[in-house]
Amino acid sequence: MYPDPTSRSHQLYDRALSSLPGGNTRTTVYMKPYPIYAARGEGCRVWDVDGNSYIDCINNFTSLIHGHAHPHLIEAATRQLAIGSAFGLPTESEVDLAELIARRLPSVEQVRFTNSGTEAVMMALKAARAFTGRPKIAKCEGAYHGSYDYAEVSLDPTPEQWGGNAPVSVAYAKGTPDNVLADVITIPFNDPEAAVSLIREHGAELACVLVDPMPNRAGLAPADTAYLEALRRITREVGALLIFDEVITFRLGYRGAQGLWGIDPDLTTLGKIIGGGFPVGAVAGHSEFMAVFDPRSGKPALPHGGTFSANPVTMRAGIAAMELLDEAAFARLDSIGEAVRSGINEAFRKSGVAGGTVGLGSLLKIHFADHPVRDYRSAYLTEQETRRQTMFHRAMLNRGVLAAGYGLMALSTPMTDADVEAIVAAASGALAEVSAMT
Repeated sequence: MYPDPTSRSHQLYDRALSSLPGGNTRTTVYMKPYPIYAARGEGCRVWDVDGNSYIDCINNFTSLIHGHAHPHLIEAATRQLAIGSAFGLPTESEVDLAELIARRLPSVEQVRFTNSGTEAVMMALKAARAFTGRPKIAKCEGAYHGSYDYAEVSLDPTPEQWGGNAPVSVAYAKGTPDNVLADVITIPFNDPEAAVSLIREHGAELACVLVDPMPNRAGLAPADTAYLEALRRITREVGALLIFDEVITFRLGYRGAQGLWGIDPDLTTLGKIIGGGFPVGAVAGHSEFMAVFDPRSGKPALPHGGTFSANPVTMRAGIAAMELLDEAAFARLDSIGEAVRSGINEAFRKSGVAGGTVGLGSLLKIHFADHPVRDYRSAYLTEQETRRQTMFHRAMLNRGVLAAGYGLMALSTPMTDADVEAIVAAASGALAEVSAMT
């Protein structure tokens, strides 16, 4: 049972405190009183250093869509490792993966690879500035787009910082320069009228509008079609680029979120599933906009390197992962996602605890709210909701299901109907525990 002060995970955490700040490298994997340390994974399961097994419903924060140690991905990566892991030269592998992505996304003609989603977003924003010659960006309140200063503005504003009806730009990390805040226009999510008004007001200075069609940190509520259509129209009106952050939502379908919504952005950022379990990111779009990276006439408008960008191990594993994600695989992921969401929603109803799930496809997020969740503000956790979320997460762990501490679940292709039933049963038991203690 977690927590256990005699566990190997607890011992490793105590040891880590002396060599890692706070005992960890990723803030996202920290939990109180100590994190659980992974030992190995196979399929949709992960084992910790104490030998406990969990159905993995976080899959390295949505990146492992085929679960752990998939034989096809192991073969692709090890075959490449045997002949070289990285070169100071391009390889055919990056051409192959770029062509695959361009075939799937009608809005994409060219691709530029990076090492992470954070870097992809950073380069997309810089590309928009280079193309338009304008300094400012617009992004949605509460939406996470990685660790670039501009992209993380207004990531977690408290109600005291909401600024009434119009969102304000608030620093996420201490030390963020004031000029960064001045160059970011924060817009509300799923409010087309207010968003359009703000974009039009600052349109002459805006390089781009950055939007995640289903922003995880802002509640994982899907965007209304009318909202995304409004962003598409207004960006064209003011001459700004529309950037879709599909680092996570590309796992929603064969053509990503933009395929589901039927909207073509100017630039798209990708990551996670396109790397087959290895570090990856990408900026993709029409050749007109991607030309800022082109070095053929000398120094490009936007120089970009990266020692491990497009390394062939990632590229080959990514190709293998994407080839497995055919239409049938996405249909199966849609099916199990709907089964888990409906099963947990029914468990909420039976437990009498306020809340339910939101999401699409293989993604879902659990909320303990007594109202619809549509954006960051409606998803903002009260003290009671925070307690229930923490209690639920721990109860799920102790029933053999690993999810994110804030309620996110990302399902994977190795999951069976029996795994789905086990996830729903664990959630039902966890909700009964929450109901009994609150």
